[in-house]
Amino acid sequence: MGGIAVCPGSFDPITYGHLDIIKRAAKVFEQVYVVVLNNSSKKPLFTVEERIQLIEDVTKDLKNVKVDSFQGLLMDYAKSVNANAVIRGLRAVSDFEYEMQITSMNRVLNDEVETFFIMTNNQYSFLSSSIVKEVAKYNGDISELVPDTVEKALKNKFQ
Repeated sequence: MGGIAVCPGSFDPITYGHLDIIKRAAKVFEQVYVVVLNNSSKKPLFTVEERIQLIEDVTKDLKNVKVDSFQGLLMDYAKSVNANAVIRGLRAVSDFEYEMQITSMNRVLNDEVETFFIMTNNQYSFLSSSIVKEVAKYNGDISELVPDTVEKALKNKFQ
């Protein structure tokens, strides 16, 4: 397909579900920007810089993936990197309504950028960063949910 795609999210922290979507997008697009949202309405566990470092670490083998952050409108960021696509992961039907609203608004802001939805692998359909943080907080086993470096970072946060 080619082109440049933006894969936005809070990634607090990145999980195997996120990584599944990123790897699959990297197979389709020439360049994929994984972009950490700096959302002031959320209270993240990890700083933007920490999230960027974790994502860079787990995507280092994907040569066409770059990691960045932004604050503001996604369509402004997409324009700044000449992206023609936005990648969004869907876990379940419940995600679709919210994603449809966001996609419709983004189309109003810039109708030259298409949104592509990628269904997550079934083994990750239940997985969210919130669930991972909750399990990690109580010393539960998250080794099958996140890469090693993320598991270690979570353990350090909750010690």
